[in-house]
Amino acid sequence: MLHVNNLTGGYGKEPIVKNISFQVAKGEVVGILGPNGSGKSTLLKLISGILPKQDGTVEVDGQSAESYSQKQFARKVAVLPQLHAHAFSHTVKDTVALGRYPHQSGLFSTWSDEDERAVTEAMEYTGVLRYKDTAIELLSGGEQQRVFVAQALSQEAPILLLDEPTNHLDIAHQQQLLDTIRDHALKKETTILSVFHDINLASLYCDRLLLMDKGEISTIGTPLDVVKDTTIGPVYHARVKTQPHPELPKPQMMLLPQQLNNVDSMRVTKEQFTVSKEFVAFQSRQPLKTLSSAVHNPGMGWYRTFVNRHVDQNYNIADAKQENANYLERHGFHLTETVGMMTAVMTEHVEIGEYEADFGSILIAVTAGVGNAVDASKAIERERENRIGTINTWVIMNGQLTEEAFIQAMITATEAKTKALQNENIKDPLTGTIATGTSTDSLLVAATQTGEMLSYAGPVSPLGKLIGHGVYDCTIRALKAYKKAKGWTE
Repeated sequence: MLHVNNLTGGYGKEPIVKNISFQVAKGEVVGILGPNGSGKSTLLKLISGILPKQDGTVEVDGQSAESYSQKQFARKVAVLPQLHAHAFSHTVKDTVALGRYPHQSGLFSTWSDEDERAVTEAMEYTGVLRYKDTAIELLSGGEQQRVFVAQALSQEAPILLLDEPTNHLDIAHQQQLLDTIRDHALKKETTILSVFHDINLASLYCDRLLLMDKGEISTIGTPLDVVKDTTIGPVYHARVKTQPHPELPKPQMMLLPQQLNNVDSMRVTKEQFTVSKEFVAFQSRQPLKTLSSAVHNPGMGWYRTFVNRHVDQNYNIADAKQENANYLERHGFHLTETVGMMTAVMTEHVEIGEYEADFGSILIAVTAGVGNAVDASKAIERERENRIGTINTWVIMNGQLTEEAFIQAMITATEAKTKALQNENIKDPLTGTIATGTSTDSLLVAATQTGEMLSYAGPVSPLGKLIGHGVYDCTIRALKAYKKAKGWTE
């Protein structure tokens, strides 16, 4: 639909855009990215004919752009520039209606039902229909931007060129507008080429991305191909980290400040634990990077307080998450800074260990109750509902862990826990086989993210060895304490 070949040009003799070649298919959304001054807007102006090109070709629908008259080209290509000047006062509807100019013929063209439909539909699409009789200069910058997007949509051209369409819009209106544009591409097979300032928005809404650097194409491909640390960082001269979007197979970029909040190297110790009949708590002066299967704030995040709360073994609450949050709040724990777990084990029986190695130290805390012990390999045979147990394990490290090491640490800790259950001959009461855990176990791995870099935590790595030893040791001691409290004989 749109074919650009060796396009070169700019504002003077020295070209800003040099030898740009790419294609955009029918119904495809392609985003143009690049730092300030990289030539993004200039490229769009060369394609639309606002600026004269010095070399290369632009083909629209298989035909040279230069072969179209101005009105014919406008029927093929609608343009939303970055800046708008309005010398005359128009209502919103009149402003949007200007997009129908390419479809008018003669000096005294009449306004058709088709024109009315296109304008109304465009205003509805962009959420400005309620302002249709309002003078455009009375609207906010974001509202004006939506009006001009509506003007471009009302043109109903098969190709849409947009220069930062979300400029001046808040996040809700950014989402609404880009949802609309994406829907427009899908339902009407409109070809869309758009400049984006926001890399994450471009990644979410575009099929492909074209990354520019100093007037040339640095790379072009899918968002997964383009939004990478090694691709974005060098072009923008910034420290970045990409990660998956939580709901879509699209990458999102995080900016990494050069000075990471001036965090001093810190060390966590056993003295930061508080143990009572109600809970075990660990509190750090600074947040730790944390991965957990907790009830409150599970997953990955940064938290400075960990709470393992005692509940009755018959605890049965419809909304355990909310009830636990209420409990934490009542006891003065800040909800956004706290990871919360629950256990039927007496929390004063927690086993806490501090283990040293050449690279640093780790803390292990384990509460272990095995009244609902389960052999995971036989769990498919079980019908009984879960009951509160539990073996809750915390592994807290002084050091910097990679994401890989966090996952490996969870695996190593789980393997060590399972070995402790085997050696203590803990059995699944329903199957009579050696248990691998309980039905409600939780695990937390946290790191200060200061000090030595710890890239791996597999069982034979230096960190993994310490985790395996510490978790096994604390779990054995916690199981023995549980057996003693229950009056079990060896």
